[in-house]
Amino acid sequence: MQITSEMFEDSTPRFVSNEDPFVVRFKVKPLVVLDPEFGIPIREDLVWNNLSFTANLPKEGSQWTGPLRSSLKLIDNSDGDYLFKLLKNQSQNPEEYHLDNELYEKHLTRTTTIHQIDVPVSIPEDNDNHSGEVIEEKEVRESVKIQTLLALIGEKMGFKIWLPRNDRNLVLQEWKPEGDVLLNTLPLNYDVVTIKTIEQIDVLWLRRRSIVRAFEIEHTTSIYSGILRMADLLALQPNMDIKLHIVAPEERKEKVFSEIQRPVFSLLEKGALSQYCTYLSYDSVRELSKEKHLGNLSHTVLEDYEEFVD
Repeated sequence: MQITSEMFEDSTPRFVSNEDPFVVRFKVKPLVVLDPEFGIPIREDLVWNNLSFTANLPKEGSQWTGPLRSSLKLIDNSDGDYLFKLLKNQSQNPEEYHLDNELYEKHLTRTTTIHQIDVPVSIPEDNDNHSGEVIEEKEVRESVKIQTLLALIGEKMGFKIWLPRNDRNLVLQEWKPEGDVLLNTLPLNYDVVTIKTIEQIDVLWLRRRSIVRAFEIEHTTSIYSGILRMADLLALQPNMDIKLHIVAPEERKEKVFSEIQRPVFSLLEKGALSQYCTYLSYDSVRELSKEKHLGNLSHTVLEDYEEFVD
């Protein structure tokens, strides 16, 4: 397709759902349109042997899908030029390829119904305590104060705020949000499992239909459920571009880093969890909340406070 307009924003739904997260758009015109039976299989020699990301790989593997897995991935200009010439020639001198109609129909059915399937995934609740240890009431109160500060900071920076429903009564005893700052529903277009996972995260900062930052506040010694939710989120939606933070007292920082680096969290499709999830101390949140000009600051100010695993 060729872009024929400047960028514009339009929230008119393009999908079956009445929500559409892709609001930045361009007008385009198709240069090549092929019916399925005339599509060129990528494992054909004239394709496979001439693309930089497939040429030296075995055809039976899936390693070649890496460069194509997420949205708006750039490929080399040489690959793009070659594919365009190949497809243009196919439209002018079409050659039919075998199409497994049964597999094709099965794929279409799976693609169009995936968001209606309630997959049986275990979603950790806020009150899960996997270590079996007693959580001191003092620690719970402190975590609620930090949760309240994060909501307040996000509000002052101009974000909409999401809090899990089970936490709201406690937080709202200390925070009085203005207008519709505190969201009652998440304006997101994801499947049921992803939404249920997101709803359990301690604090979300949202702008329009996008999550900008997500915070899990850990007051239990296990430092487990929040990190697991972050990992679940990246596993369910690897194309999400969200800043993730685990917030805990300074004395628990090493425990947070140890848990983030668990081998199982290094195998996510998007990459190791440690690349996307950072640590924020309780003290850094308190310090940030005292900034006099929060309303004039960008959320990127958190980069001055966050810590990555070494």
